[in-house]
Amino acid sequence: MSQGAVEIKDLVKTYVDDRGRPTFTAVKKINLHIDNGEFMVLVGPSGCGKTTTLRMVAGLEKITSGTIAIGDRVVNDLEPKDRGIAMVFQNYALYPHMTIFNNMAFGLQLAKKKKDFISEIVGRTAKALGLDKMLDRKPQALSGGQRQRVALGRAIVRNPIVFLFDEPLSNLDAKMRVQMRSEISRLHAELGSTMIYVTHDQVEAMTMGDRICVMRDGLIMQVADPLTLYRQPQNLFVAGFIGSPPMNLLKGKVEQRPGGLFFCEKAENNALSFPLEGRLQPLASKYVGKEVVFGIRPEHISNEPKAGSSTPVTLNVDIAEPMGSESLVYLKAGSGNVIARIQGEHVFHMGEPVAVQLDLDKVSLFDPETEEVIS
Repeated sequence: MSQGAVEIKDLVKTYVDDRGRPTFTAVKKINLHIDNGEFMVLVGPSGCGKTTTLRMVAGLEKITSGTIAIGDRVVNDLEPKDRGIAMVFQNYALYPHMTIFNNMAFGLQLAKKKKDFISEIVGRTAKALGLDKMLDRKPQALSGGQRQRVALGRAIVRNPIVFLFDEPLSNLDAKMRVQMRSEISRLHAELGSTMIYVTHDQVEAMTMGDRICVMRDGLIMQVADPLTLYRQPQNLFVAGFIGSPPMNLLKGKVEQRPGGLFFCEKAENNALSFPLEGRLQPLASKYVGKEVVFGIRPEHISNEPKAGSSTPVTLNVDIAEPMGSESLVYLKAGSGNVIARIQGEHVFHMGEPVAVQLDLDKVSLFDPETEEVIS
């Protein structure tokens, strides 16, 4: 295995009480391979096990069972300092009484590196991060974004095999988060190091990761590159978690009607129905008379005619969110609102009827019992 590759096998973390009795399993026998030089993002809601997994890779949490290998070494019993990793925390973890130079140099000083070497590598790293004119300052004299860069610099100077990031941008404002996302992505491209990045923000995950590991309740739901995750979610959780706004998920049945198979929404009033043609037809044929979940993303609902789209359906506007070049329009359907991302500088009003079409080539069907995609 390459030096920077990480192999997680059958990893379990169970917390126990004072008597050694299991109380909660945070990570449930997961398997994940991270290639050398890959930027892997662990994403999921609070409590899904992503940070616990990262802390086990770092050696900050004891493993209940399973193995973690970095390069050719199983690191289960190695101290954090011996694993070849560097971690960037959410709260920066800077020493307030030290200058920026000493904060960045501290790990190298502990490792008894020569002063000339420390000065050269800290200076070079500080310049790359735009911190070279601030090295004599202390952390309280810096902005949040500058402190995060110091934390990044402290990790970089150690030249680790693997970088670990634990929600490093969550304390920054929206504008600074965008800037720091770009900086971390640029650093990854320049350093070529393996990076494992934990976040609950799916926008961060989609914009930064080479691959994304979506977690829920201590389990891995899907691992894929961002576009595959977006276009081909393997289950209802991923479909509803990835994307902003998320995929529309309509509950209904597959019905045989004159002219073919149709999805019929489960609702008493204003129930929607759409033909299940083309690639959807063989998928739906196994579910005639049975319930399915019909999934379509907001951008695949349009008020402009397109080839391969459904017959226009007129729905009333509930809420409209104009965003300049596009609008998010919440349309009243039988079982709730359907969100459409409509391009153009339109102004929509509450109660206004809008004729929309669905791009049926982009529809996903899910089994409501297993919650898996029908394929």
